[in-house]
Amino acid sequence: MPVTERSAHWHEHEGRRYYFCSAHCKNKFGADPGRFVTPEPALAPESAAPAGTIYTCPMHSEIRQDHPGNCPKCGMTLEPLLPELEDGENAELVDFQRRFWWTLPLTGVVTLMAMFGHRLNWFDMATQSWLELVLSLPIVLWAGWPFFQRGWQSVVNRSPNMWTLIGLGTGAAFVYSVVATVAPQVFPASFVSMGRVAVYFEAAAVIISLTLLGQVLELKARSQTSAAIRSLLGLAPKTARRIRADGSEEDVPLNHVHVGDMLRVRPGEKVPVDGVVVEGGSSVDESMLTGEPMPVTKRVGDKVIGATLNTSGAMVMRSERVGAATMLAQIVQLVAQAQRSKAPMQRMADVVAGYFVVSVVAVALLTFFGWGLFGPEPRWVFGLINAVAVLIIACPCALGLATPMSIMVATGLGATRGVLFRDAAAIENLRKIDTLIIDKTGTLTEGRPRFDRAIPAPGFEADEVLRLAASLDQGSEHPLADAIVAAARERGMTLDKVENFESGSGIGVRGQVAGHQLALGNTTLMQQMGIPVDSLMPQAEALRAEGASVMHLAADGRLIGLLAVSDPIKSSTPEALATLKAAGLRIVMATGDGLTTAKSVGARLGIDEVHGEVKPADKLRLVERLQKEGRVVAMAGDGINDAPALAQADVGVAMGTGTDVAMNSAQVTLVKGDLRGIAIARSLSEATVGNMKQNLMFAFLYNAAGIPIAAGVLYPLTGWLLSPMIAALAMSFSSVSVIGNALRLRRSRL
Repeated sequence: MPVTERSAHWHEHEGRRYYFCSAHCKNKFGADPGRFVTPEPALAPESAAPAGTIYTCPMHSEIRQDHPGNCPKCGMTLEPLLPELEDGENAELVDFQRRFWWTLPLTGVVTLMAMFGHRLNWFDMATQSWLELVLSLPIVLWAGWPFFQRGWQSVVNRSPNMWTLIGLGTGAAFVYSVVATVAPQVFPASFVSMGRVAVYFEAAAVIISLTLLGQVLELKARSQTSAAIRSLLGLAPKTARRIRADGSEEDVPLNHVHVGDMLRVRPGEKVPVDGVVVEGGSSVDESMLTGEPMPVTKRVGDKVIGATLNTSGAMVMRSERVGAATMLAQIVQLVAQAQRSKAPMQRMADVVAGYFVVSVVAVALLTFFGWGLFGPEPRWVFGLINAVAVLIIACPCALGLATPMSIMVATGLGATRGVLFRDAAAIENLRKIDTLIIDKTGTLTEGRPRFDRAIPAPGFEADEVLRLAASLDQGSEHPLADAIVAAARERGMTLDKVENFESGSGIGVRGQVAGHQLALGNTTLMQQMGIPVDSLMPQAEALRAEGASVMHLAADGRLIGLLAVSDPIKSSTPEALATLKAAGLRIVMATGDGLTTAKSVGARLGIDEVHGEVKPADKLRLVERLQKEGRVVAMAGDGINDAPALAQADVGVAMGTGTDVAMNSAQVTLVKGDLRGIAIARSLSEATVGNMKQNLMFAFLYNAAGIPIAAGVLYPLTGWLLSPMIAALAMSFSSVSVIGNALRLRRSRL
């Protein structure tokens, strides 16, 4: 069949999107290369196409399409990749409820007739069979039609699933009963019971009604797993108050706000987008995004985050990030991405599920023929009923939902506490870490350093040292550079243009300013350039002993001065480190600052293992060395120089207050940049993995016990057989139980 953008499913792989035919969706990545269609270049990025809502499967996140439908692998209804804030009624839920309630009275009548009709003697048994057939037709052919459709799709797509089993089970019971009613003479005398060939219309009817009930309960429970994203989406205000060029003001929809717009935020209003305060000041409640309960004071020049609440004063802000670039939008995207990822633990379940349905069908056939050939009379009737019970009670859906539901709930819970996971693997692995490497600036400290002083070499002025250093640092993104530039501008200094700027070494910056070749950095940079620093070493060591970061400034190969910048330790850092140490973690500090400064900060925080003047490559090697020692390493940092180590670590933890490069290299992002988030994330990891294990154990034990009982293994000992109706009830509630257990995570204490 033709493959088009609209009718095809697609799968991301190594940065490219592959479209594949929905009728042959199992053939991916080499199984049948002739069925692949690679998109035009314009359609490759996920952000570009297809437009509109993307639908995906809760169990198979690789299945995505731009219109509603059912998963060709498991038959589950596809749901939006990102739930909408104002979701209407779930169309499938409404449809299933209608089918369930309209046919439930018919199911009740058929069941009562089957149980008591022979005692009441209202009709002869042949007439009763015809009445049961007529009453069962709308139940099976209308209420059960979606199940048969999905079962047929599973056969066409060569992906057997729970609908295959339900379709086979109910179809076998119903077709057998129809034949027994229409042509009873084709059956031997052993099939006759209570004056007629035994029929099982009530079994087919009850199975369908109970399956519908299970689906209704499951759909309602599944909708709760998206509650966290909906709550995040609900944080954004609907409008913003924009200031026109002539000074007048207007209220505009949020999607009409552009970068550079001047916006007024009045007391009690939400900050519309990310930006910077240019007039006024206030206290802003950021708890909805960061989990920090205390309002944060904002003054001119401070950054503000969209969707946070202005609690007191009025202020004017300039928008800097709008639409998908805002922190709230990025948080929603990260949560959605993590919710759809697969945990490593799920791989075992996927392997088992791949053979599960085929195995169940084989067990059902063995049950049918085993009872028919070796069982007591009526042997074949027993064989049919027990085979149907085996098909119905088996529920691969519970196995498939065991970890995805836990991940969806956990990522949503983490987002509300200011902890963002990139994927399910990060959630599963974080609980295993035993060593935490921490950067200093912006991680242990506030990341908003303040310029302390400049100490000139003989023959130079302190102001000129500051001015030259600030001119050079205009091209740097480092917080220490921001402090130097800000101090120079506060003093009214005129900064020169920097040319041939070089950064990224992690030990300093270089460039040309006003015809001079400048270098600003730590002792390692000076040694690499062959510049002696002994003349100012006593002053530098004294500043470092006070915990200040010291940078050497050289011009044309000669040391001309020192600059000291102090970065206060975050108030939450001591508590965070104490909690992590109590949990048994080994804490290591690795910073580009001088060793004396690093040891001073480490001593105040009780960190014994300190590495100073380390370059990005040194942090990377430190992570690799600890991993070779058998340690499970997490790396926490916020700068570009931390990115290699964040990527190499078993779990990289980025500060949300840091650079985009750091956050893109990490598996976990702490929105507030508060190390207490690591303890929260680790507790959530332990709770989630425990929850996933419970779900998998339940799914395995349910099937391990249910299938043999349905096959009749207890009959020789107890004379007891499992009714297909009881099997349907157990099957329906197995998935609901897994989802219900996953939802318990929302009450976890972190």
